[in-house]
Amino acid sequence: MLLPQHWNIYNRYIVARSLTNRVMLFGAFCCAQSAGQAPPPSQASASAPEVTSHEAPITFSSRVNLISVPVVVRDREGRAVGTLKKEDFQVFDKGKLQVITKFSIEKSSSLVEIEPGTPNVPRENTPAPISPQPVLPERYVAYLVDDVHLDSGDLLNTRQAMHRHLETALDPASRAAIVTTSGLVLSDFTADREKLHNAVNKLQPYTSGIDRQMGCPYISHYLADLWINKELYLDGRLFPDPQLLAVISGGSDQALTAAYGEAQGCVACSSGTDHLTGLPLCVVTTLTRLRDAARQALTFGDHETSLGLGALKDVVRKLSVMPGSRNLVLVSPGFLLTRDHRTDESDVLERAVRANVVVNTIDMRGLFTIVPGGHASEPYSSLEQYERGAATQADDLLAELADGTGGTFFHNDNDLKEGLNIIAARPEYVYVLGFSPQELKYDGAYHGLKVTVKNSANLTLQARRGYWAPRHAVDSAEAAQEEIQETVFSREEVQAIPLDVQTEFFKSGDEKFELTVTAQLDVKGLRFNKAQDRNDDTLTVVAGLFDPNGNYIAGVEKVVELHLRDQTLATFQNAGINVKENFNVAPGRYLVRVVVRDSGGKTITARNGGVQIP
Repeated sequence: MLLPQHWNIYNRYIVARSLTNRVMLFGAFCCAQSAGQAPPPSQASASAPEVTSHEAPITFSSRVNLISVPVVVRDREGRAVGTLKKEDFQVFDKGKLQVITKFSIEKSSSLVEIEPGTPNVPRENTPAPISPQPVLPERYVAYLVDDVHLDSGDLLNTRQAMHRHLETALDPASRAAIVTTSGLVLSDFTADREKLHNAVNKLQPYTSGIDRQMGCPYISHYLADLWINKELYLDGRLFPDPQLLAVISGGSDQALTAAYGEAQGCVACSSGTDHLTGLPLCVVTTLTRLRDAARQALTFGDHETSLGLGALKDVVRKLSVMPGSRNLVLVSPGFLLTRDHRTDESDVLERAVRANVVVNTIDMRGLFTIVPGGHASEPYSSLEQYERGAATQADDLLAELADGTGGTFFHNDNDLKEGLNIIAARPEYVYVLGFSPQELKYDGAYHGLKVTVKNSANLTLQARRGYWAPRHAVDSAEAAQEEIQETVFSREEVQAIPLDVQTEFFKSGDEKFELTVTAQLDVKGLRFNKAQDRNDDTLTVVAGLFDPNGNYIAGVEKVVELHLRDQTLATFQNAGINVKENFNVAPGRYLVRVVVRDSGGKTITARNGGVQIP
């Protein structure tokens, strides 16, 4: 699901569809409009309208479970190797050799499909768009700055490094955008360096209105996860538990013992004994304060992790629109992923790989060390010595995101400007291996992956480390919504159903034009279901409009229910179906994308068109 504070792409698309769409069907009659649900095919009466159009939830079958594994192979000089074939690779899932069912090589901005999946209808059988596509940039870089987790000092260094990097980073065929994990779009895709520098100047530390650093005692997200989710010291059982006190007093968990000592200075103790546990009231109060602080730290930390993952997901979706090379640069110190967030991470990686988005990461802390006594910007805590594990896990996340998409992880280096220069580029060759795990269990378990190459002497491999199995099967309606959404925000043309896209415009006011996009659909490519004397099918038609930089502008959707008698179907097979969508636009160049989903055949078609409005 899209978070409302990120990009707002699909929200605008859903709102717009009810305002600007209309449908024209060529045939023996004018279509009937219905605001309600069409009756099920089995209940359609002889007097029921043959065509209705309405807005409704979309339900299709879920996608095949394909795990994609990007691999970058380098020689001893560090150069990417692009001469390997499918038979040179082996993929192991939990140590078991898998059958590689999909293999492709990505070279710079072009993708060479070696063994494609389901074949599409040949291009020559489908009419070409009337208008040529406008010339678009070839390279897109989205800088995702983690203002949620970067502290003020590191964010200052980030601004300085990004200013220096942007001076030389963009060529005329490149576009860049700057967004934050807190949900701010500081600059959409542009080649204007001044706009990008202004966006960098707007980077500020994120605040949710609650300063966790001032909590008493201060508990980090890492320690809260350790004690509540892993060690279960502070879980939901009867509390306070005398066994917990034994752990603290015995010093078997030194971090917990230290936290208890700090919590003692945070409460006003009362004399007496707790009648339920038999413990002194002061001990009970201290333990309660410690547990509450840990739970609050876990809640806030999980929320901030959700912001980071949600932003990653949305930027990947945004980049999937772009026609050329797609690079996401995550500028972050990393953050903790608890077990509940691991499937979300796998989802981000799958989306990025499917959309050919390379995620590159940079740890803006540079040569990071644990400061004795704590960072100057934070309250003193004797728990700092236990934060090395947190730093290691944060780095692991950045490495996993890079390895999982064929990207680069830059860390432990104070030359941040050079680091940005390195990761804003991309490897010349990236192999994408695909396999479908057999009998995958919905248990949320981690599946470690290993990729090997035959005759790998003098070669180094960078590959996805693993994935997390889902905890439940994908809901068909949710899968369909995401499938059509991802197809809209893609640039690939899919020819499953013969479809032509035409555009026309006329002036509607001062400096305003009405743009009409017509999708001409060949009914012969649809798969109808016979029900009594009717031929039933449901079409979902979506039109999206993009500017010359590839930025999404608006979109409209229409669901058309067909319950056609044989005679009407024959007429439509000769004349086809035209679906018209209108947009109010200013002069300029635009890319138009039309997507049609046929529920009967469970197929999807996507075509691109271009228009220049003087």
